[in-house]
Amino acid sequence: MSLIVADRIQETSSTAGTGTLTLSGAVTGYKTFSTGIGNGNTTYYTIFDSTANVWEVGLGTVGAGTLSRDTVLSNSSNTTSLISFAGNTVNVWCDYPATRSVIQDASLNGTAPQIRASNGLLVNSATVSANYTLATGDNAVSAGPVTVASGITVTVSSGSVWVVV
Repeated sequence: MSLIVADRIQETSSTAGTGTLTLSGAVTGYKTFSTGIGNGNTTYYTIFDSTANVWEVGLGTVGAGTLSRDTVLSNSSNTTSLISFAGNTVNVWCDYPATRSVIQDASLNGTAPQIRASNGLLVNSATVSANYTLATGDNAVSAGPVTVASGITVTVSSGSVWVVV
């Protein structure tokens, strides 16, 4: 099971309640979750009910014509609880939530509220300068300046992370 984010994924659903959504097919011009994300993979989603004016952003798992709502990140009620949808037709799309995003400015400096590498490296309030890559399998980490097995050196200084290649 991989986390996948893809462009142009949007479907509708009329599922009522707080459970797994049964998806009704792609909106014209878009792909289905199964096609674009793949069954068994997780993705970020947004659900919007324009009739009731309620929405939910979260992390879910794609099934054959379904989307489970595993973790709610935010919603129109300003909580992290599942919204109980009324059974109106809702739009559901693949999203990239602001609370999980890494953003690059015009100078290619990246900022993120939190970066966690698969090897357990955790950096809070990070600023990353220029381009960098932490490849899959880079899991040898030492203390001090943190050195990743591929030869990339990460130096932590005053709450910033500088990647030296």
